[in-house]
Amino acid sequence: MDKRVETPPTQAPLSHADIRSILIGIMLAMFLAALDQTIVATAMPTIGRELGDVAHLPWVVTAYLLASTAVTPLYGKFADIHGRRVTLLGGIAIFVLGSLACALAPSLWLLVVARFVQGLGGGGLIAMAQTIIADMVPPKERGKYQVYIASVFFSSSLLGPVLGGVISEALHWSVIFWINLPLGLGAYWMTHTALKRLPRHERPHKLDVLGALLMTSATMTLLLALSWGGTHYPWGSPPILGLVAGSVLLWLCFAWRLRTAAEPLIPLALLANPVVRDGTIAAGFGMGTFIGLTIYLPLYFETVAGLSAANSGMGLLPLTCGTVLGATASGRAMTRLNHYKRVPVIGLALALVGTAILIATAGRLPLIPFSLLLGLISICFGTLLPVATVSIQNAVAPHQLGTATGTANFFRQIGGALIVAIFGAIVLGGIGASGAGLSAETLKAGAVDRETMIRLFQYVFAATFAGFAFALIFLLRMKELPLRGSALAAAKEVAGE
Repeated sequence: MDKRVETPPTQAPLSHADIRSILIGIMLAMFLAALDQTIVATAMPTIGRELGDVAHLPWVVTAYLLASTAVTPLYGKFADIHGRRVTLLGGIAIFVLGSLACALAPSLWLLVVARFVQGLGGGGLIAMAQTIIADMVPPKERGKYQVYIASVFFSSSLLGPVLGGVISEALHWSVIFWINLPLGLGAYWMTHTALKRLPRHERPHKLDVLGALLMTSATMTLLLALSWGGTHYPWGSPPILGLVAGSVLLWLCFAWRLRTAAEPLIPLALLANPVVRDGTIAAGFGMGTFIGLTIYLPLYFETVAGLSAANSGMGLLPLTCGTVLGATASGRAMTRLNHYKRVPVIGLALALVGTAILIATAGRLPLIPFSLLLGLISICFGTLLPVATVSIQNAVAPHQLGTATGTANFFRQIGGALIVAIFGAIVLGGIGASGAGLSAETLKAGAVDRETMIRLFQYVFAATFAGFAFALIFLLRMKELPLRGSALAAAKEVAGE
């Protein structure tokens, strides 16, 4: 029989000290995962030289990406079955063990294996943090707590590249992994006791192992195709076409498993929920477009604006800072407005106007107005993030919070990988470099003339416009459910009770 484990009636509500302790702990856990995605990049050349293998360096990043993306929805499902505490603490423990293995790795391929293990732990930390916030805070107040999540990404984006470069040059590249140990232990210590006070909504179901294997395999195959296409191999080459075909077949098998399993990995009712579906797609388009801009705008700054590599990183500050400001404003507005969707709808509409100006003035707009325009676009886009996350969580029952949050984060990551691949195809394909050996580093060295890059970035900005437009369309489609003062009240309204 299906038995729900609810919060005992005698359990006292979480105190402010409990919430603060849990919040600091989960922010540390999130910082672990977010920092690790940025700190490694600048240390890569040093790692390749010291381990004597530069040719296979991309696997250090790819291994983490494959593992962390594939396991994100599994963490959500596991949390709904076995509870948030054991799931988060397990993810932290796996991440710390993987970091220890990375620091001790004597060869590049052992480092790749260790990074894969690290990704298995890090993949669920962000989604679990969002789920735990949803357990602690009612939907009406939840938006302003999403600001903490945005601030973690902001700080990791700023600190990661700087720390990676400084540590690898002044100390040793392994230190970028050693620092995860005190951070991870701190996160574990801060949360292991306080998390016992969380409301309990899990159900004693079984994990669909076959469904998990099919989804994980399909995800990894797709991400390999997106990572290698246009760089290691031409998009139309047999290896890429084979990976795409294999991924399609595995996704079809996963869809069949969802329809036939007694307890599918992702409940069909969750996928059919219009708020979850539209909110996930809107956030996927928006976040994927934003990630694509952060990856390729440094090329614009160096090849079009003529900035140095160091200054091009500074040029991204308006983009990264603006998102936090937009998320902060939108999250706080959710606590006061009944029609909370209006803020991101207006924000995305203004982002479209700003992007249209980028298309029209590419290469001609001076650097300061260009940066200010980027900041405006970023602020406007940032208004989408807390509304999408809280709306999805507000539309499901408490015992499905983990699955819904993990699934939404998973499809955001997949959407990001797809849109980054599209941006890469525009830039690399536009200069005839699809798999021909011309990389982003070569572009930064000035291999392509300025006028060609201006034309290509007009296409990139046009793709950005399309991404934000799709985000706006699906946000408009998303039903605006009232945000209740408690998670249980919101869930009852969703269920029609």
